Amino acid sequence: MSLASKSGRIAFRNARLIDPASGLDARGGLLVENGRIADVGPRLFNDAEPSDPEVIECRGLVLAPGLIDMRVFTGEPGSEHRETLESASHAAAAGGVTTIVTMPNTDPVIDEPSLVDFIRRRAAATAKVRVAPTAALTKGLGGEQMTEIGLLQEAGAVAFTDGDRTIANARVMRRSLAYANTFGALVVGHAEDPDLTAGASITEGEYAMRLGLPAGPAAAEAIVVERDIRLVELTGARYHFSQISTGASLDIIAAAKQRGVPVTCGVAAHHLALNELDVGSYYTFRKVKPPLRSEADRAAMVEGVASGIIDVIVSSHDPQAADTKRQPFAAAAFGAVGLETLLPVALGLVHDGRASLSHVLATLTAVPAKILGLRAGTLAKGAAADLVLIDPDDSFAVHHADLRSRAQNTPFEGRHFHGRAAKTFVGGECVFDRKAMR
Repeated sequence: MSLASKSGRIAFRNARLIDPASGLDARGGLLVENGRIADVGPRLFNDAEPSDPEVIECRGLVLAPGLIDMRVFTGEPGSEHRETLESASHAAAAGGVTTIVTMPNTDPVIDEPSLVDFIRRRAAATAKVRVAPTAALTKGLGGEQMTEIGLLQEAGAVAFTDGDRTIANARVMRRSLAYANTFGALVVGHAEDPDLTAGASITEGEYAMRLGLPAGPAAAEAIVVERDIRLVELTGARYHFSQISTGASLDIIAAAKQRGVPVTCGVAAHHLALNELDVGSYYTFRKVKPPLRSEADRAAMVEGVASGIIDVIVSSHDPQAADTKRQPFAAAAFGAVGLETLLPVALGLVHDGRASLSHVLATLTAVPAKILGLRAGTLAKGAAADLVLIDPDDSFAVHHADLRSRAQNTPFEGRHFHGRAAKTFVGGECVFDRKAMR
């Protein structure tokens, strides 16, 4: 039995402490007691050795709050062959993610308080990381009848969304926003006009024509972004765009923020690192929703993160069974796994000089915690010891066989990255140690 389990104390020494919530970026130490942060600072353990804790020598690696991924699809309940909460948690831990926010697109749909409770209890019993469930905004994700937002919120839902479906009826959307506002609930929307993109599998343009694939216009996203922002202005509700992928959407959101509209937005990691040309010879593991965009749009997403207009980076982790991906491109399922590549892709912005490490980590920790109202994403004294030790210079290539996810449909097969999680802690317990996995 380790000293940590006997005394409940762990001392992290010689770390580069980065806490975006407080602006801390300094070399120092951190003390964990009984699963919570007891002390942290540049001079901690400089003057005296810790007396009885387990000591973790960080050797200058980055110690930061555990990551919070705001968009994670799993197959549980109903499609456990794709992903369970347990298998998703193993992938999350390997990626430095200590909280996953799960989408309600399951079978059955998470649209009843009892089902929210099921997710919470199942996660507590099987998952290595924290699981924060969202609930459906409309019954059965049908886009017609609102769910009981108040009861679902009491059951533990942290936000309300129809996942990867757009509520096409503007009246239903307005009523849902107004109802959510009475509870102070967060609505998370998917921006895609379903009529304009019906049957589409790629972004409309010259490349789609060359491939001969059914395509939808990129404007289908901006149209819904503009609509939903106008509805937020009518209702005053808190609203988060789960992911955007075009420069036009970014411009609309930037203007709305300048007007004081209470909207935030995210971007999927693959939209920061890939463009439509990466579909290559009909590579279905890069068939995602929204589809990969032009290089100009990809560059706009990077700039959006750097400027702060885009608030969070998400994995949009969407595991798919092998038989649904090994299909002709137009027939293949949408989705890519991403929990284990979220941090490496985000760190690419740091290595390219586009954003500071603290800024990038803020999009993965403090900002999602603030949007969701979670007591997480910080190194503050008294906070839960959900931590990630990051080696920003660890060079590696992605191989699907190394992934912990039950599904292995990664869009980054063979791609080289610099930087990933070395160790992950939840409540002071080490849930992933890369050295131990080798």
